[in-house]
Amino acid sequence: MLDVFRGLKNLIKVNYVHIDSPVFRLHYSITVILLISFSLIVTTRQYVGNPIDCIHTKDIPEDVLNTYCWIHSTYTLKSYFEKTVGVEVPYPGIGNSREKGKEDMSDRKVYKYYQWVCFCLFFQAMLFYAPRWLWKSWEGGKIRALMMDLDVAVCTEIEKKTKKKLILDYLWENLRYHNWWAYRYYLCEALALVNVIGQMFLMNRFFDGEFMTFGLKVIKYMESDQEIRIDPMIYIFPRMVKCTLFNKFGSSGEVERHDALCILPLNVVNEKIYIFLWFWFVILGFLTFITLIYRIIIIFSPRMRVYMMRMRFRLVRRDNIDTIVRRSKMGDWYLLYILGENLDSIIFRDIMQEFANKLNHNYQHHIHGVPDA
Repeated sequence: MLDVFRGLKNLIKVNYVHIDSPVFRLHYSITVILLISFSLIVTTRQYVGNPIDCIHTKDIPEDVLNTYCWIHSTYTLKSYFEKTVGVEVPYPGIGNSREKGKEDMSDRKVYKYYQWVCFCLFFQAMLFYAPRWLWKSWEGGKIRALMMDLDVAVCTEIEKKTKKKLILDYLWENLRYHNWWAYRYYLCEALALVNVIGQMFLMNRFFDGEFMTFGLKVIKYMESDQEIRIDPMIYIFPRMVKCTLFNKFGSSGEVERHDALCILPLNVVNEKIYIFLWFWFVILGFLTFITLIYRIIIIFSPRMRVYMMRMRFRLVRRDNIDTIVRRSKMGDWYLLYILGENLDSIIFRDIMQEFANKLNHNYQHHIHGVPDA
């Protein structure tokens, strides 16, 4: 298990070539690491030690009892969560299910999820990595190829000049052809937002409609009066549950109904994991939504492109940025922005200046009717 955890370091290694935004990186790096780590923690607790311990006074072997209750699910009684613990009930949700002579099946809250938590967390991690995988396949290593080790300006002047010329030639020959490349990245960011929202609904379904408002209920619980409040974490992740066992014939030939009281120590871990995930997904979804609003503004506002380029790259002259934004398309702007985040600042300034001069020179030729050389 420790070897598996060591393998996670490949996900957190620093990548010096950035082809996406910091918010997008939160989806496929931090979130994936968290989900896989949680999955491994739950797996360790589930398969090393007892994930469930049941109390029973009849002549049923303990391992048989625990296995049966683990496989066939457990339950609590909804009406008993509102009663006073220690006076009316021994524990929230635990009481006599036949108090009125006949058992009310609608009062049962059945828990079936706990044996699937580790698999669900791992599946969620894969979903969070999917937009990253899609963007990497579409990006095709373009940024790394254009960098040519110019992220550090430790090379001869001749080599530097040659590499800058190669970048300028590529930018000139492919001017106005990068829109689809940029739109595919924006699509991946939109998929990341859809994924976060979809996962909230997925977990809400996983927990029988209790997860969507889980965090809000926890906040309300912490602010409410201690004597009348109902802990939502105990309601969704109970530590003590009931288990109705199979019927069997007794020594006199009568049918005996066996039930048991079970402790779920694994839910102590589960509740901490999912309350953290609820707040993390809400924050992540909000940041991704703001990022998409920003992308829409960038697409429709050349002024915002100029402003963002000026704020990010202070060494580049304003008139050069104005020229490039005015005489190129949004996709070219995004490619230059990503390049600027990866190249040495002085080298990027020189590339932007030479590219702007070339655009101005070509414009002057067209104005005076002189063909390009």
